[in-house]
Amino acid sequence: MKLKWSGAAALVVFASAAHAQSSVTFYGVADSGFLYQSANASNFQSKTNLGHVYELKDGGIYSSIWGLKGTEDIGGGYKVNFKLQGSFNTANGKTGLADAPGATAVFNQQTTIGLSGPLGSIDAGRQIVPMIYAMADTDVRSAQYFGSILTGWLGLNQAARWQGLSTNGPIGALYDDNAIVYRSPKFYGASLALEYAPGGVPGQFQGGTRESAVLQYSNYGLNLAAVYYNGHDTSPFTQTGPTTIVTAPSTGLNNNQFYYLGGQYTFHGFSVSTSYSRARNPSNMSAPKGFNLEMYSGGLGYRFSPVFKITSGFYYLHDRNIGANHSAEYALGAEYNLSKRTLGYTQVGYVDNHGNMSQTITYGAPVPEGRSSTAVMVGIRHSF
Repeated sequence: MKLKWSGAAALVVFASAAHAQSSVTFYGVADSGFLYQSANASNFQSKTNLGHVYELKDGGIYSSIWGLKGTEDIGGGYKVNFKLQGSFNTANGKTGLADAPGATAVFNQQTTIGLSGPLGSIDAGRQIVPMIYAMADTDVRSAQYFGSILTGWLGLNQAARWQGLSTNGPIGALYDDNAIVYRSPKFYGASLALEYAPGGVPGQFQGGTRESAVLQYSNYGLNLAAVYYNGHDTSPFTQTGPTTIVTAPSTGLNNNQFYYLGGQYTFHGFSVSTSYSRARNPSNMSAPKGFNLEMYSGGLGYRFSPVFKITSGFYYLHDRNIGANHSAEYALGAEYNLSKRTLGYTQVGYVDNHGNMSQTITYGAPVPEGRSSTAVMVGIRHSF
């Protein structure tokens, strides 16, 4: 009898240990605020000013998200990981954009499974591309949805005639489907991320493919990043009417090339950042179908206490083909941690667009081409 009870106890202990080696976590963030903007457009390429707007808007810092993530320890220092993450709009309950115009998806940001260990990690599936994390780490405004390196980069996409109807952009990428991403361990502060996304186009090896490389250094308060992104057959969809979507045939042409160099230094709560970006369409460098653009950025910030900080940023876009096309954006924000999980924020921004530039102040609130606009947003962000 004692032997049986001992055996049963051993099984219980073993089962508990095995269970402790794997976990699944449900998580999310709700981010919403009141936005005032002085000039608004129906879409990113509109020249018509619809006037000022006051609205409840999702995503003053980043989009609202929810997801599931899990990990299983398989021994030897290795783990199997998965992540399912999607965005949603707190104002109307809609799910986020997919990679085709007009479509939405429950998990539109990340659907990956992968392996991590002493030699780094590798993940496969739709995911946020490494270049965005590198840009956030070298921007005082942290690539937020309001006035940051992210909205500046989106302005480059808009200048390249991106319609904003899907997550397929002509310059770089925020998300990539079918992506395989390797991230190295840090070595004396340096790390490397490599991405390859096969296009899956029958009979055409390069059709729809994406590849990128990101080199980062982070140590002693200094963050440095170098990004190379290259894509074939990017932004293949065009909406020509209210319900008409035109899909361009796959050619395998290299039409999306993006370079980024950035740095940020933080010392005793004070932060300063700067960057340079270059965006090209190697298959067609001339206007109007091609693009040859660049962006400069600068930022200053100060953390007054562990719970309160102020950040500012400047983002200048320039069309190397047509000098009349340029844009300057200025942003200032204050953030205060009300608790461990809740953040209150106030932000103000101004953008001055010329020519066909339509850089936005906040993602999802289009500004008319060639128009200036001022925006103010007050909101709250809560994680769970």
